[in-house]
Amino acid sequence: MGSRVRLWAKYGERWGWPPETMSYEADREDLARHEAEAEANEAFNYAVFDADESELLGCVYIDPADDDPHEALVSWWVVDDLVGSDLERALDEFVPRWLNDTWGFTRVDYSP
Repeated sequence: MGSRVRLWAKYGERWGWPPETMSYEADREDLARHEAEAEANEAFNYAVFDADESELLGCVYIDPADDDPHEALVSWWVVDDLVGSDLERALDEFVPRWLNDTWGFTRVDYSP
C-alpha cells in the first residue's frame, strides 16, 4: 500500500486496483485469485523480492490480451523507493526479452 497512489494511477481505471484500503484478508483473497489463475494457466503474477525474500520490491503481471493482435497484456512495477533504480531498469530490459525468448511472445501489449 506504500505505492498505492502511483499504482492506482497506472492500474486503477483498468483493474480497480489497488483499492484505497485493503485489509490483510482482502490481500490474501487477491493472492489466492492470482494463484488460481496461475494453476489454470490463465494469468501469471510474479513477485519481485529482495535477496532474502523478506521485502516485496515489485511485481510482474502476464495476463490474457484484451485484443486479438496481442498475445498477452504485460506490465510490471517497483515500489516507490525504487522508481528510477537499477532494479527498475533491469526489469525494463529483462521482461520483454524474457517474454520473447522464454515464452515466445512477439506481440505483447505493454499497457498500462
